[in-house]
Amino acid sequence: MDHQHRQIKGYRELGQAEIDLMNQIKERGAELGGMIAQLKSMPDLDQRWVSIGATHLQEGLMALTRAVAKPTFF
Repeated sequence: MDHQHRQIKGYRELGQAEIDLMNQIKERGAELGGMIAQLKSMPDLDQRWVSIGATHLQEGLMALTRAVAKPTFF
């Protein structure tokens, strides 16, 4: 199981500092996911905007992980 990413084209070995950053991003994502779930449970809110906000947050988190991982593919 160790180093499976080496078998996937476009991925590289991450150093411990990069792994720590990735884990911090993932933790913040989990926190934001909880907030989004709370907002989705509130029917008086404009759920269209809640969904748009959720999508933008997901895109931002994905961009941050790509900034750290620096994949070599599109």
